[in-house]
Amino acid sequence: MRVGFLIYPGCSVMGLAVSSVFEIANAVRGKNVYDMQFLSENGGQIKSSAGLVFETKRISGAAIDTLIVDGSNEPTASSAAIIKYLKASERRCRRVASTCTGAFVLGEAGLLDGKRATTHWLFARLLQEKYPKASVDDDRIFINDGKIWTSAGMSAGIDLALALVEADFGPDTAQSVAKKLVLYHRRSGGQSQFSELLELAPKSDRIQTALDYAKKNLHLPLTVERLAEAAHLSPRQFSRAFRDETGQSPAKAVEALRVEAGRVLMEQSRHPIDAVARQIGFEDRSRMRRAFLRVLGQPPQAIRRNARLTIEDFRGEESQRDHAGARTTASPKRQRSARDRASAA
Repeated sequence: MRVGFLIYPGCSVMGLAVSSVFEIANAVRGKNVYDMQFLSENGGQIKSSAGLVFETKRISGAAIDTLIVDGSNEPTASSAAIIKYLKASERRCRRVASTCTGAFVLGEAGLLDGKRATTHWLFARLLQEKYPKASVDDDRIFINDGKIWTSAGMSAGIDLALALVEADFGPDTAQSVAKKLVLYHRRSGGQSQFSELLELAPKSDRIQTALDYAKKNLHLPLTVERLAEAAHLSPRQFSRAFRDETGQSPAKAVEALRVEAGRVLMEQSRHPIDAVARQIGFEDRSRMRRAFLRVLGQPPQAIRRNARLTIEDFRGEESQRDHAGARTTASPKRQRSARDRASAA
């Protein structure tokens, strides 16, 4: 399957890191299942925003299975030739994808019309304004709508590429590729672009006190009234101040704290899911599952399964190294023993 990376002067090097996914997939499969090409309008050398130079082929009507449009640090207008090529590629290619601001190039070619799409959160509103026929979601890692795939920031392109590999060869191959790339786990497209906990940055000590109280008492019913009492504010004052300082409602923030605590427990303990749900304040496992999907884009079972696979892989590699070291250490001893016997004889 031929994978074409469409680049242009000033393109992002980080966005082209997605090529590593297909490179490793070839190694995992034991043969070149992906044939990668770098493409540009006129071919030849293309200089990236970081100064690295890529040798490219000129765009043509040659068959491309998967076309990936690289992004740049800022959305840029495309040439008429690139737009014409992309419009034709939608018919010729099995899949057309973009990383980060590459979504603007797809939008310019009309490929996002009637499609759900995403891009880096910093440019999501602009993408929606420029291409109102698209439905832009600024809080997804990547989105697949038909044959059109779009990703958020540059690193999210790696998650998109892993999803493409999984669609071609199944989850085992994608998991092996992720492992070789030293990725803890592959993020699903539904996962939020944002870390909910990093977004909580209150300016006042009172709101911070309420958050500290919530973190220590996740097992309790954390109502607005109880949090307001911890902050020494009326419920109305607390709700208004909390939203002003964090940009979130208290309920959403508490859910994020519970999910984060639950993620750690799912990864590091063997507690049953029902016990974990109760421990972090969810009424039952179904509510915890829905919260995990909203915040992390994955159910609790997937979090635990990925953690166990990572641990098993690490132990397997460690065992192999120990056995190899034991053989290396034992070998000189056997050689000395043989020499001693020969000398005695």
